[in-house]
Amino acid sequence: MAPLDLVPRTNQASIAVKFSALRALMAAHQLDSYLVPSADEHLNEYLPEAKQRRAWVSGFTGSAGELLVGREQAWLFVDSRYHEQADLEVDPSLVQVVKLGLDEQKTLIETLEMLGDTATEANTVHRLGFDPFTLAIAQFQTYEKQLAGVEPLPGAELVDQIRTQTPWVESDPIPPYGNSKLFQLPDELTGETIKQKLTRVREAMQKAKTDLLPIAKLDQVAWLFNLRGQDIPYNPVFIAYAIVTLEQAFLFTNLARIEPEVRQAIADQVTLLPYEQYPETLKTLSQANKLRVLLDPQGITLGTYHLLVEDRQDLARSKVKIVEKANPIEGMKARKNAVELEQMQAANLKASRAKTCTLKWICDQLDQDRTLQERRLSELDVAQAIAQFYRQEAGYQGLSFNTIAAAGTNSSIVHYGTPSPDTILQPGEFLLLDSGAQYWGGTTDDTRTLIVGDPTPEQIQRYTEVLKAHINCAGQRFPKGTSGIQLDGIARSDLWLSGLDYGHGTGHGVGAFLNVHEGPNGISKRAQALLEPGMITSIEPGFYQPGWGGIRIENLYVVKDLSEAKDSQTNAAITAWYGFEPLTYIPFEHRLIDWNRLEPRQQKWLAHYNEAVVEKLAPTLDSSEAEWLKEACNLDQHEFDRI
Repeated sequence: MAPLDLVPRTNQASIAVKFSALRALMAAHQLDSYLVPSADEHLNEYLPEAKQRRAWVSGFTGSAGELLVGREQAWLFVDSRYHEQADLEVDPSLVQVVKLGLDEQKTLIETLEMLGDTATEANTVHRLGFDPFTLAIAQFQTYEKQLAGVEPLPGAELVDQIRTQTPWVESDPIPPYGNSKLFQLPDELTGETIKQKLTRVREAMQKAKTDLLPIAKLDQVAWLFNLRGQDIPYNPVFIAYAIVTLEQAFLFTNLARIEPEVRQAIADQVTLLPYEQYPETLKTLSQANKLRVLLDPQGITLGTYHLLVEDRQDLARSKVKIVEKANPIEGMKARKNAVELEQMQAANLKASRAKTCTLKWICDQLDQDRTLQERRLSELDVAQAIAQFYRQEAGYQGLSFNTIAAAGTNSSIVHYGTPSPDTILQPGEFLLLDSGAQYWGGTTDDTRTLIVGDPTPEQIQRYTEVLKAHINCAGQRFPKGTSGIQLDGIARSDLWLSGLDYGHGTGHGVGAFLNVHEGPNGISKRAQALLEPGMITSIEPGFYQPGWGGIRIENLYVVKDLSEAKDSQTNAAITAWYGFEPLTYIPFEHRLIDWNRLEPRQQKWLAHYNEAVVEKLAPTLDSSEAEWLKEACNLDQHEFDRI
């Protein structure tokens, strides 16, 4: 699970002035409220600084959460991952934090419905403004269907207008945008050429009876053209749009940052154009021959839709036929080929070794034989240590997200992202260490929760239940056609029986040297995509209690085809069964595991996992590290011998 930085509450006076300026612009546009989503023009989860509009105007830095600004009141809607973070970052006198999932907390839709009802009672309409290039088509369609008395009015980006005014243009100017150098990945790292990928995409377009595919999501663009950049913190992507037709491909980006050798390498497959030419080129291509355009409602913005269809009320006369369908690139990218899987295995083994060495280093620093001063270890010390161990591995390209090193009660803040030099690891408290790295060819993400000193029975009980949830999911066989929704319930089963739960999803997809959060697959209460071989997912159940602490246990896994029986005539699997193969090999916190609370099948899974950790890592470690690892993986040899 990856965080954005947690920052202290922004100066109240500065935020108040920004809200005042925003409301003045709202009045000028005759708007009753204005929506500032988390996303930008490319529906990014993690944003370049230039596009962090909601964070700039409100002070809230979480990677998800929508801000609604009314004429006199403002609301920030956040899920359980950000309940604590929002309270820490947002001034309650300026913004009401709406903690979704709690009783009597209205969602954004419900709040707008309330505002619409009030307007209807007054024989008026509530005018809702927003930038259409920051809203997915599907989200806008939800507003249209569910909101009575509310008129959604796509229009200008008002926050950007404020940021270009005095005094902010001088004291807090918008930073440069989309200027990192692009680099090309060799075919032996991707397993597929640009030409081969374009061929597959065009075949999918023809199957969908479409002629043109606009692409806005940056990881889709990067994957398609085997290019990477550094425009987004932690994610090796670059700011760009793309358009694919049955004969041509166009890439729209800052051309000044593309070296001649990269241009030459891709010149026969793609036409390079300036980023600003995307709107006009899309209009020209789509309207020339009344083309059928494939638009992914979840993956393209309403702004792109408006470029294609100017009069939504008269689609019959439009020169463009819109086909709403999932972008085929999303599924292709998620189903890793053999080369990508090999690279992901190598990258995650490096990250596992780095994390394991970090865990030993922490134990060494906290050794009772050291002086009290020597044992004074901070969250920041831990974050710096894991970064150093990552850097020592070959092919290191940077972190895949800002490290979560959360000690004590901070461990209950799900996306805690600012390890502090002043927060010291204390006996009897947890340390939650969630981190990941980008390596040449692979992306990693894993979490371990440690105990400093001796654990309490309650800590052991709750940790063991979270571990059981992890094992229940990781060890589950499932038939072809299973979605993440089904596995999410399986993961939570034992936790629920113990009266425990967690507010976030159980798992998310992960890219191959791409975004650490990737669709379409995942494991959650809303993950409808079917799990297929080659997909990579995290499994990361947890438990969090403010004031007490938090527990999360996370590995990455690849979906594998476990089918064995074959039809004698077709040689096809009679029944397709899938399962998970670990990519992460890091010992769990054995002092927090109550072996007797594990069922036999869970004991067996854990024993085999620990054996694999030692087998894969020990030969690559020095003697002291290998001995520590073996001890960490040896819960109770007597118990293991009985399995």
